[in-house]
Amino acid sequence: MSAEQENLTERKTLDDRAKMTELERLRHSAAHVMATAILRLWPEAQFAAGPPVENGFYYDVDLKHRISPEDFPTIEAEMKKEIKANNVFEKIVVTREQALKDSESGRLGGLTERPGNPSKFKIGNLEAIPEGEQITYFKNGDFVDLCAGPHVMRTGNIGAFKLTSVASAYYKGDERNPQLQRIYGTAFKNKTQLDEYFKMIEEAKRRDHRKIGAEMGLFAIDTEYVGPGLPLWLPKGTAIVEELEKLAKETEFAAGYVRVKTPHIAREKMYKTSGHLPYYAESMFPPMELHEAPKGDSDLSKLKGVFSEDNKRIYEQNRSSVDSIFKSSGDSIEGKVEQLFDALTKEDQIKVKMQFATGLVWDNVETGVERYYLKAMNCPHHHRIFAAEPHSYRDLPLRLAEYGTCYRYEQSGELFGLMRVRSLNMNDAHIYCTPEQFAAEFNAVNEMYLKYFKIFGIEKYVMRFSTHSAEGLGKKYVDEPALWKQTEDMVRQVLIDSKIPYVEVPNEAAFYGPKIDVQVWSVIGREFTLATNQVDFAVPRKFGLVYRDKDNTDKTPLCIHRAPLGTHERFIGFLIEHYAGNFPLWLAPEQVRVMTIGEEEPLVNYAKAIVNELRANFVRCESDFSSNKINGKIQEAEQAKVHTMLVIGGRDMDAGNVSVRLHGKGNVGAKPKGEVVADILAAIKERRA
Repeated sequence: MSAEQENLTERKTLDDRAKMTELERLRHSAAHVMATAILRLWPEAQFAAGPPVENGFYYDVDLKHRISPEDFPTIEAEMKKEIKANNVFEKIVVTREQALKDSESGRLGGLTERPGNPSKFKIGNLEAIPEGEQITYFKNGDFVDLCAGPHVMRTGNIGAFKLTSVASAYYKGDERNPQLQRIYGTAFKNKTQLDEYFKMIEEAKRRDHRKIGAEMGLFAIDTEYVGPGLPLWLPKGTAIVEELEKLAKETEFAAGYVRVKTPHIAREKMYKTSGHLPYYAESMFPPMELHEAPKGDSDLSKLKGVFSEDNKRIYEQNRSSVDSIFKSSGDSIEGKVEQLFDALTKEDQIKVKMQFATGLVWDNVETGVERYYLKAMNCPHHHRIFAAEPHSYRDLPLRLAEYGTCYRYEQSGELFGLMRVRSLNMNDAHIYCTPEQFAAEFNAVNEMYLKYFKIFGIEKYVMRFSTHSAEGLGKKYVDEPALWKQTEDMVRQVLIDSKIPYVEVPNEAAFYGPKIDVQVWSVIGREFTLATNQVDFAVPRKFGLVYRDKDNTDKTPLCIHRAPLGTHERFIGFLIEHYAGNFPLWLAPEQVRVMTIGEEEPLVNYAKAIVNELRANFVRCESDFSSNKINGKIQEAEQAKVHTMLVIGGRDMDAGNVSVRLHGKGNVGAKPKGEVVADILAAIKERRA
């Protein structure tokens, strides 16, 4: 999460605060202790917000002195004094008038009153507290701050802490507001947990997918010629991409999915119909404007633009009038449109003029411009595939799968290696089903996740079940309270029945239905959002999608959006860090390297035959028959993280053997050539860990 995103997080309600974990309370308390320490060093400091965040806490401060990591030991020493003092975190209830008075005197966010230095940010924070909500301070020692809590009992309950970094952030995330210094830190119950956390941080740096990706030659991001956030997959990275796609295709074929392909662009109308425009426009690339009127016939084409697809009947019924009016010369486009209106029936005049009045087609008439967008999501295209053919209940469930490429305009400051990109290859699918089929389909998707977790050695995971809020209906969410309750109850019951661990998070659903975010943890304990599983009861109806039911009536299907492997970009970024680049054999960019001890022709021919046999079975096998010493060859292969090394000397050849080495494990001994090849092929086919 970026600093700006943290600033834009919605203010926590009192209910949200009551649900804060013990560790979050400890870190929130540590933020107050940090502010206490900074004020003892710089009494003029002005504080804004100081919440707990993922992996720690921060406090925003306005201070002429530029705090740097060199200041951290001094601040930490003052923090230790406050912790040793073991002061109580005292909750004080006040009136709004008293809080305003204390803000103006500079007392809030300070150790004493500060005449001439009012607590300007606390006045802004006070305005954000709804009328009727209790206003409270929390006091530890001399420090008093406007705060709803909660905190630990005493400052001495903060076991171990460390300041970590400093950044810049605008007050309340608005660039029109003052820029503040954001001081980050983390805290734990004891020093052992703190030390383990920093060991994990160091290990995470060693496993950074950007560093390992460059060392292994997996991908490149060419900001100068291609653009930021648009990764180029190099040959070795492409091997991983294709292995994942192969895994998904095999799994989905066995589960009854059918594959489809869709274009990378679509007309503006589709995204307006789906509801993504205008609400999702900031995350989409700007539209391409195409002038579609043919030369020499532009006026006629512009006139035809008056008629939307809904009004084709009007054009067909008045074709002769339209053609004759627009073949005539002398009048402007507006004048010809007026002549056209005179030729229409009164009812059709009203219909067409209403379209002009609402602006639905006037841009087309005047400019002949058609807007197309780069595809930001696959679902609208898949909805149109469903609509392309009639369906009955016998055809459902219909599971449409595609590795579709999508494009999203992420802000430049949020781009991060493969984790946040602008070009995404998505393991996407949409399941159209009846309400009666929903539970089985939703559960089958969850079971697919569990299968993938086993393959990749993901042992810790949780489903994050996001629901709507009643207050957001008609604004943030589709205004269908009955359908929200029905689908949320269905999802909740599936999770309960399947005994899959989940947590329920209110007010974070998709705009068209409840969703599940799949949270997984890597082997070093880093949390990662793998993918989403969403229910859609609204958009299929917008597109008029129907199936003929048993009672011979048309009904709208439910749609499940699912992407168990997420995108290649994010998932491969996760896997690089999860495996530290040491991929299992089936996924390794270079699976096998055959090396000879010497250059004698019979020996090289023996080795080449093994290479050819492996490559004939689509094993990514390379060779090193150079005159370099074998120790150097092995070292190069180890550095390249080649999974299996086959070392062949004269004695191996004479015995029909090969000596096998595994990356990071060393020599595992000489074995018969046929046995080694068979084991390699079996390990790849079975996708062994």
